[in-house]
Amino acid sequence: MAGAEKEKRLEEKGDPESLRRQGGAALREVTRKKLMVFSGTAHPALGEEVATGLGVTLGPVDVSRFSNGEIYVRFLESVRGVDAFVIQTCAEPVNDSIMELLLLMDALKRASAKRITAVMPYYGYSRQDKKTLAREPISARLVAEIITAAGADRVLSVDLHAGQIQGFFDFPFDHITALPLLASHIAQKNLPDLVVVSPDAGRVKVAKKLADRLHTPMAIMHKRRPDKNMAEMLHVIGDVDGRTAILIDDMVDTGGTLVEAAAALKRDGAREIYACATHAIISGNAVERIEGSEIKELVVTNTLPVPPEKKIGKITVLSIAPMLADTVMAVFKEESVSEIVGGDNQI
Repeated sequence: MAGAEKEKRLEEKGDPESLRRQGGAALREVTRKKLMVFSGTAHPALGEEVATGLGVTLGPVDVSRFSNGEIYVRFLESVRGVDAFVIQTCAEPVNDSIMELLLLMDALKRASAKRITAVMPYYGYSRQDKKTLAREPISARLVAEIITAAGADRVLSVDLHAGQIQGFFDFPFDHITALPLLASHIAQKNLPDLVVVSPDAGRVKVAKKLADRLHTPMAIMHKRRPDKNMAEMLHVIGDVDGRTAILIDDMVDTGGTLVEAAAALKRDGAREIYACATHAIISGNAVERIEGSEIKELVVTNTLPVPPEKKIGKITVLSIAPMLADTVMAVFKEESVSEIVGGDNQI
């Protein structure tokens, strides 16, 4: 009892050892990281699904529009010192989605968030990663610069159109792939005599990784583009006669590439044609083109919202949310991201 009273008197007088213990406890409390997840309005269903996978609720945010279309955002609770993840894919209208993301990050930065991660399942303007003609912009680089200027500390994205986009940032870029998800779906079908087909030279590495996962041979198609959103398949390199062909691409926009590729494969004797793509942009008359094509099934993920009117019988949508949730948690805990996708996160 006497010892306890003595220690109490020393603490009251400011005993150095006691103060050190109190200071250490206070410091641990201050430096403990807090995870908060927010979602923009581009794809709120995906944001909710990711948050559920993390076992948290989405942070409250007021996102609205002025009468002239300008975007207003405000976080409705304190974000000081938090590890903030903002989920905003570049869905239509793409420019509004990007601007909203920028404003969300700027608000977080000005409200003293400790770290800001932009979770962009689909990276907008990724097809414009280099100059192919004189007097063109490198739009993917410009997007990277404005994301950096808005306050991002790191970016997380899925299946970039061009891997070099990661080099447009001077901070960590976590790149994951939907390949394990797509491969698992195809493997469960137990399709006979598979051959994985790359629709152009740019997808050869991805096609090879899918072929390795499915333990099948692969083929390559020679494509040229007479104009934007137009594709012309010249010939197929590899044996597809009598086989079940699996086309693999990073995105399906107008559907031109996959539809033309499926027609060419059918002409070369392919028995059935399936197609896989991570990003379901599906713009214009893509649904009608896919419906009338030789493609038996198009497998996509929900990195972009697929409205009910576009969910035709031929289109299967897989959820990328569990993979995103695992990646967000790995980033938060400072753990390996590549282990989540089996080392296939580089293209």
